[in-house]
Amino acid sequence: MRIGFDAKRAFNNYSGLGNYSRYIISNICRFYPENECLLYTPTIADEDLFHEPEGTIIKRPKTRIGKYSRSYWRSFRLSHWLGNDAVDIYHGLSNELPYGIHRTSIRSIITIHDLIFLQHPELYKPFDRYVYKKKAEYGARFASRIIAVSDQTKQDIIRFLDVDESRIRVVYQGCHRQFYNRVSEESHLYTRQQFALPGEYLLYVGTIEERKNLLKIVEAMDQGNIDFPLVVVGRKTAYFNQVKSYIEKSGMDNIHFLDQVQVSDLPAIYQGSRGFIYPSSYEGFGIPILEALNSGVPVITSSGGCLEETAGKGGLLINPLDKEEMIHAIRQVLDDTALRDRLIREGGAHALKFREEQTIPALYKVYLESRNDG
Repeated sequence: MRIGFDAKRAFNNYSGLGNYSRYIISNICRFYPENECLLYTPTIADEDLFHEPEGTIIKRPKTRIGKYSRSYWRSFRLSHWLGNDAVDIYHGLSNELPYGIHRTSIRSIITIHDLIFLQHPELYKPFDRYVYKKKAEYGARFASRIIAVSDQTKQDIIRFLDVDESRIRVVYQGCHRQFYNRVSEESHLYTRQQFALPGEYLLYVGTIEERKNLLKIVEAMDQGNIDFPLVVVGRKTAYFNQVKSYIEKSGMDNIHFLDQVQVSDLPAIYQGSRGFIYPSSYEGFGIPILEALNSGVPVITSSGGCLEETAGKGGLLINPLDKEEMIHAIRQVLDDTALRDRLIREGGAHALKFREEQTIPALYKVYLESRNDG
């Protein structure tokens, strides 16, 4: 088969959607090398971010309009180029398909990660919400198959986009293989010195935005008198100013924000932590939880929804808006050795179901279903 991928985020996005795109493209090419894989991207911002698998073909805009109007090329001209390239299957890896693909003979698959913009519209600007909704509606209507990254996302797709359940397949995400192995003592020492890490710390990894509740973590540690370092890794949004203001007013000096962290630095940062906390109010899947489980770190996360799916028995589950629950959970993870050992053991076992040996054949099965429907 000739398989086309929306590779924009694989080449240009350092976090969630980029990680997913790199994971899918790399592993489909590794597991099924008999296929020809074409990677469509309007630009490559960082040549070192993604080293495309051997044998793949990168496809970029050829015309002057495409080069100068990259979003237009990706959204409105790509269907034309997919037809010219005789693509059999096209996989939109991030909630959208190119317009016009329904007028071609190409079988299409869309991965929908979440519908947060519909579940919590107050978190988005009206124009952004409108665009995201239009793209998701188009993709869900015309895709041959829809991939949901969790059962919660599947239910949201049915609820918000009125999609027949028979067209949806739940295929879980995975994380990078670098998290499967323990790093050397030399790597631990280098990372600790590079980022001036404390000897022990609680860890948060994720965009610093309101729904992920970093401020509530800081408040819980302050008001619960938990004098223990918290290390924070993540892109800052305007919400960061609220967190910073609270830290300054309360005189906390144990919160460490790391800058310029590369993906390759993360295994040592995870493995050096005492525990990982991710009390997000809403996610599509929660890859940082999976990274922590594979790193042998106990997890505190939110009960209900997809984060409970991702964490399994490796997670200590809390209501992210209940400060007393959060305080109690943090103390347990820091102090209860038996609980820590159980969470690490059961979390490691649970993480095996998300390994690429499970997820990639499940995804490829959807490709074959879609192709054979044609």
